[in-house]
Amino acid sequence: MAAFPGSVAFDEYGRPFIIIRDQDRQKRQTGSEAVKGNILAARQVAAMLRTSLGPRGLDKLLVSPDGDVTVTNDGATMLKLMDTGHEVAKLLAQLAQSQDDEIGDGTTGVVIFAAALLDQASFLIDQGVHPIQIADKYEEASRVALAHLDEVASNFPWDKVNHEILIETAMTTLASKFINKCHRQMAELAVKAVLSVADLEKRDVNFELIKVQGKVGGKLEDSMVVKGVVMDKTLSHPQMPKELKDVKIAILTCPFEPPKPKTKHKLTVSSVEDYKALRQYEQDKFTEMVRQVKSAGATLALCQWGFDDEANHLLLTEDLPAVRWVSGQDIELIAIATGGRIVPRFEELSAEKLGHAGHIRELTFGTANDQMLLIEDCPKSKIVTILIRAGTKMAVEEAKRSIHDALCVVRSLVRDSRVVWGGGAAEISCSLAIAKETFQLDGIKRHAFRCFSDALESIPLALAENSGLPPIEVLSELKSRQLEEKNPALGVDCMNTGTSDMSKTSVFESLNSKKQQIALATQLVKMILKIDDIRSPNDSQM
Repeated sequence: MAAFPGSVAFDEYGRPFIIIRDQDRQKRQTGSEAVKGNILAARQVAAMLRTSLGPRGLDKLLVSPDGDVTVTNDGATMLKLMDTGHEVAKLLAQLAQSQDDEIGDGTTGVVIFAAALLDQASFLIDQGVHPIQIADKYEEASRVALAHLDEVASNFPWDKVNHEILIETAMTTLASKFINKCHRQMAELAVKAVLSVADLEKRDVNFELIKVQGKVGGKLEDSMVVKGVVMDKTLSHPQMPKELKDVKIAILTCPFEPPKPKTKHKLTVSSVEDYKALRQYEQDKFTEMVRQVKSAGATLALCQWGFDDEANHLLLTEDLPAVRWVSGQDIELIAIATGGRIVPRFEELSAEKLGHAGHIRELTFGTANDQMLLIEDCPKSKIVTILIRAGTKMAVEEAKRSIHDALCVVRSLVRDSRVVWGGGAAEISCSLAIAKETFQLDGIKRHAFRCFSDALESIPLALAENSGLPPIEVLSELKSRQLEEKNPALGVDCMNTGTSDMSKTSVFESLNSKKQQIALATQLVKMILKIDDIRSPNDSQM
């Protein structure tokens, strides 16, 4: 049994009571005070994220305690890097991370929607409704919303030849990102990468086969997809050939150096002859290692460890290109891509353990002579690498986060090709469907459904507000038009294209992404509403 931070005393009647140390500095909230505190914390987090929603959303600059600067508008990244002290703020950060891990997109929207549900719940609590009843009715309303999304979703079949719907959905995801100026090209890169590794029969994508690599310098337009592995390494000697074809690769985790005896004794060189003998021994060992690699048929050696200039010169004279200090992660990727085996000792190297690649070349950037090594045309695997270029390190990192979201959305569409309309159209349609249900309800359930419907409208309101439009007028007009025209594709015209019909502007969102947002937010709100006691760590040990 855990000990409590205090001691037991007795009053004049012999009744025990507990004296808690530092009781004046301990915090504890119970009952409605705890619920209201949780709602207030969620409201503050959502207010910070709200201005980053949509294609006209603003970026945030976050500075870590170490001085690292991050510029982003990704909800999961912002909440991860923020120093949030409140428990509910940490739960919202976990909510955004769950959305990012499962779908990739919608991390900002899911937090705003969850906070809106809590904000609406505060009105019901003020009217005397118990939080448990609110949570249960919210869950029923979410089922109505999810069922309505299935009704209004559109199915766009695609294949490897006609995959325009995948590109347009990825473009919608990237429209609110830093790389939106060339979001068509980035969307095409994401689609090309996913389709290169996708198993269309099983309708699944193995993300382990997609690597995103960044290199500072150049323009975003210089980004490309490499069907193979890209390493931030170069050949060990500048005179080695910069381009190789039909390459047989020896993947080594053993160093090019003489073996060291496993003994505590020291070797003393006392004469010139002893030194020459030791030097000759090293040269013989180097020569033997290189010939073992060449006799196996290898035309390129990749070594996880380094080797000195003497071994490097010997590799050059023996016409064996080599790469040193290859990371363990790259070693594994190359082994998978080329079909080679990782060899821990030179004696175990054989022709069957070599990897194969059709083309290996060095890529040079800019005037600083920055170089990368590209291993392409690997017949044994579908590994692809997206090489991101940008002018600064911050831009490269944000572009990598953005392309990750696009990859996740395309993967979601590979699994389920159904989409809903963006621009807040799906939220407005669900809001109207739930509001229609309220006419058949009464009592607390009717009020809870109405609050859920109003919370759904927080997304189009934020989109309109961030686009410089009058939010209330735009929302009222869209709701009336959706009712009159029975068109669930009417959403907020964030880019001022002159039409609110998202089907004409090709603004799509994955159905799974939207359903995941509503389901995750409802689950978290239900859990938060059930919290009525918040204790500090010391107090919780009682």
